[in-house]
Amino acid sequence: MNKPRVIKNYEKLDDEVLQQIKLHYPEGFVDALIRFTDINGQLSSALPFETEEKCYLIRMTKKEALVIIDDDDDYDDDGNLLDEARGEYKDRLDEDEDDDIEAADIDPSELIDDDDDDDDDDVDADVEAGDDES
Repeated sequence: MNKPRVIKNYEKLDDEVLQQIKLHYPEGFVDALIRFTDINGQLSSALPFETEEKCYLIRMTKKEALVIIDDDDDYDDDGNLLDEARGEYKDRLDEDEDDDIEAADIDPSELIDDDDDDDDDDVDADVEAGDDES
């Protein structure tokens, strides 16, 4: 499945994406900017960033990138993400991932192990050979 490609302004990104960007670019992102020709044939610059759902090009100039980091309280005077902010964002993003996991509605007493010892060798051989179908 191809991810949708989105060109967006930094100010219009939601908080979760902004936090992911900060974690991905803890030393600022001015050096990660790329140049591209937009749909109108104009030369533009943007920050490339990819999530599980989308591929972003986040419009900004080098000057704007420097101002964004300078104005952001999560970065120190040298443009580095503060350890406190880094830890908070990692924890928050980890919690979000845990929220996506649903508990199975299975009664453990109803589980039966039907595997024979001989079948275990075949499963291991399939996995080692790259025949795992999961």
